[in-house]
Amino acid sequence: MPQTNDVAEVDAGQPLVPQFRQLLEQRDADALADLVHSRPISDALRGFLRLGTDERAMVLSLLPAETAAELIDEAPTEVAADLMEHLLSDTAADIIDELDSDVQADVIGELDDSDAEAILAEMDIEDAADVRRLVAYEDETAGGLMQAEAFTFHEDDTVGAVLQRVIDGEEDFERHRGQHPYILDTDNRPVGVVSLRSLLTAPRKATLAQIMVEPKTVSVSTPLGELDDLFEMHPFLGVPVIESDGRIVGVVSRTAVADAMREHLESDSLKLQGVVGDELRSMPLWLRSRRRLAWLSANIFLNILAATVIASYEEVLTAVIAIAFFLPMVSDMSGCSGNQAVAVTMRELSLGLVRPIDVFRVWVKEASIGVINGTVLGILIGIVAWLWMDNVYLGLVIGAALAINTLIAVSIGGVVPLLVKRAGQDPAAASGPLLTTITDIAGFFLVLSIATLFMPALTS
Repeated sequence: MPQTNDVAEVDAGQPLVPQFRQLLEQRDADALADLVHSRPISDALRGFLRLGTDERAMVLSLLPAETAAELIDEAPTEVAADLMEHLLSDTAADIIDELDSDVQADVIGELDDSDAEAILAEMDIEDAADVRRLVAYEDETAGGLMQAEAFTFHEDDTVGAVLQRVIDGEEDFERHRGQHPYILDTDNRPVGVVSLRSLLTAPRKATLAQIMVEPKTVSVSTPLGELDDLFEMHPFLGVPVIESDGRIVGVVSRTAVADAMREHLESDSLKLQGVVGDELRSMPLWLRSRRRLAWLSANIFLNILAATVIASYEEVLTAVIAIAFFLPMVSDMSGCSGNQAVAVTMRELSLGLVRPIDVFRVWVKEASIGVINGTVLGILIGIVAWLWMDNVYLGLVIGAALAINTLIAVSIGGVVPLLVKRAGQDPAAASGPLLTTITDIAGFFLVLSIATLFMPALTS
């Protein structure tokens, strides 16, 4: 059996997958743990996810729970939940128990109800209750992002007593990283906060009530956008989260909010491209295929509408074949302008800066940009068409079509997410296909219909 240090030293530069498989055959739990620790955790996860489903489950079962939790913590939530589903309930519970409460809630929340309850039944009663409570909150709120653990003391505790508890190691600082000590009254309501510097410089006999300052708190329902603004305005590392009765129920950290904002924007970006969920290539083939086809299949029917417009102007295309060169340019450039408008609206939606009721205001703002950008782009492409085909009327047709279609595209891109949101659907998933279809149809129609008006000049 190889020694733990040997694995780290000798094999650190070798591919991970063969090493995982070799150690699996040997059922060498210690060497597997050392293999994971011999690389950055992101590299270890990448190699681990290239194993088969059964191999991954076996690795997690053999690894110490703490080491397995490091892999789970590094994985995207949906992937982590899938890994948990392939483990025995008691093994999964041991791993989940090593995670922070906010991560526990995220993973449990992704599981089927039966799998989740089976794991929770194996956990400590109080820990399971915390997870159930956290899962009940909306994902992108303070309640959904917070950790249940809070670094708390009471008003009448003395500075000396607090420091002694810290020295004795009574408090698990790893669980409270990024938090200042929060001071609670007898009803567990946060009434103050102290910095560690204040603790070190204050008289040992002073009570926390004498050195604390008023804390900033947020409600469990505070949305992600407001949390992001709060941390932008203040240098807090964490903020206490309170229920409607003022009791502290957890702490939301700056890191958790930043990660949630990044994931939100990444998710919206993927949805606009037709990728739903946290897709990774380590996921089951049929799941990935089904998710992509759901969007691509719908696009077939949407594109048929655009093709129908072209077919109805067959005579125009036959007479002026040069128009065919510019059709995709007009639709593509307009689509790019529309996507910019969609991105801005999605950003403002996530920050809570706009709501569906703001449709008209958003349209006015986007239409103003559409007029300016459409005019500039129309002139540019019109000049290109004129010089390329030596026909000023062709330049007028293409330029006018692009200018008008740009105005249409940014108008639609700005307001469609709001309208979709009002209808109760996901604006990120629906806005892209709608924008693409409308800008294609409008672009083709504008080019071909304006060309029909100028047909004598175009064919002379």
